[in-house]
Amino acid sequence: MKKSKFTFIDLFSGIGGFRMGLARNGGECLHFSEISTDAITAYCANTNEPIEKNVGDITKVKELPKHNILTAGVPCQSWSIAGRNLGFDDDRGQLWNDTIFLLNQSKPDAFIFENVKGLVDPRNRKALMYILERIKEAGYTANYYVLNSFDYGVPQNRIRIYIVGFLNKVFAEKFNIPKPIEHKIKLADILSDFNEKMLANDNEISRDLFGEVIAPKTMSLSMSNGLNDYFLFNDLRNGHSTVHSWDILKATERQKEICYLLLKNRRKSAYGDLDGNPLSIKHFQDLDKTITESELEDLVALNILKKEYYSFKIHISKIKNLSEDERFLLSLCKDDMLIMDKLKMNREVKVKKIAVSKTIMPLIEKGVLESHEERFDFKNTKISTGLYGVNRIFLPTSHIFPTLVASDTNDFVTTKMIHAKNEAEHKMQFMEDVYEKGNYRRITREEACMIQGFPQDYILPESRARWMKLVGNSVSVPVIEMLGKAILETGIFDEHV
Repeated sequence: MKKSKFTFIDLFSGIGGFRMGLARNGGECLHFSEISTDAITAYCANTNEPIEKNVGDITKVKELPKHNILTAGVPCQSWSIAGRNLGFDDDRGQLWNDTIFLLNQSKPDAFIFENVKGLVDPRNRKALMYILERIKEAGYTANYYVLNSFDYGVPQNRIRIYIVGFLNKVFAEKFNIPKPIEHKIKLADILSDFNEKMLANDNEISRDLFGEVIAPKTMSLSMSNGLNDYFLFNDLRNGHSTVHSWDILKATERQKEICYLLLKNRRKSAYGDLDGNPLSIKHFQDLDKTITESELEDLVALNILKKEYYSFKIHISKIKNLSEDERFLLSLCKDDMLIMDKLKMNREVKVKKIAVSKTIMPLIEKGVLESHEERFDFKNTKISTGLYGVNRIFLPTSHIFPTLVASDTNDFVTTKMIHAKNEAEHKMQFMEDVYEKGNYRRITREEACMIQGFPQDYILPESRARWMKLVGNSVSVPVIEMLGKAILETGIFDEHV
């Protein structure tokens, strides 16, 4: 039995993550499909492939030549949990149809499709079942796997769904995903300005008052004890390594108490239907009768809280000359009242892509809407944004860096070691030695490449926004390499002599 080389076609190729992973298993790329100029340039520069191998826009491709494996990182925005969860209501979701059409037309021996984990979210179950059914109709036996890149050779918490299928059911039954590797790559291994001896020689960072070793927590939450290895800048969560706006702005103890009161109660269903709800002055006083509206206004002045409209009375007599979006929002009123959280939760509002706040303001100016209730909430309520340009800062002890995304993130690293024996000291030293002194930075282009499993000298544009978009949109090379190897181990391409 002799293993022969195989051929593959690389749809939605990006900068070549699929190609590199399969090439390491002996695969030969026949063609790739990409429409981004930067991605095409990077792909050709790093693989020495002629641009003529690019078949271009997949929606215009009607036929593919014979090949063994088809790969596709179908654009994921439609299924991302962070997105609008519109599935096939979003035109981008239709690219799955184009992909499966080419799978059915070309009939390769196997395929690997990649997408964000949002595709397996219960809200998208019908969409996933539809995709799997279409794949079955094309003659394939397939299964899906939810994998974390960290388990297969990169220091990144990147959870993705991989759909792997075979034309011959015999090989599908032989296919197995290998167990996660034991010796995982850690963040400190790829930081360009970090000396590994700093970590190895540090005898105090992980010892408690009794001299016992404290195991650090990681983003994977695999450790149950110890000090966190990253700090989260956020007003909506709490923990010993969470930095709030009231920590940064040096609020008074009384002001901090009010902030923590809001933080503790804003997610309770008694205050609204959203996951987080603003509170009125009455709500605050029900919780603590000593709180005054002026104290809340002071926190607004400090840019820690914001005051916002919550519900409106509708003056029907003034409804005239309205836009289509304005009329639609008014159609959602109940008992001549319009409530903001009902609008934000409405699916049709999302499908129509109506900007609720921007649509409400003209209605107020026209006198159609009159404020009925105002409430207070934290000014910074977008979790991924963080505070003042910082979302998370990772210590060199961290095993994992968060998912790289095309739009970049406000995540930073520090090579500063913290020698702390308890939670309070841990946060105090971080604030004094890292945050306030600016001892933190963004990851470099070379580090981003290694976090995705590419060589650190991978050729990419100089502009951070451009290379981050390319790297963030890519698959993790070691995961594809692993999947390619697992496909080969079924014996699908072995020559019988």
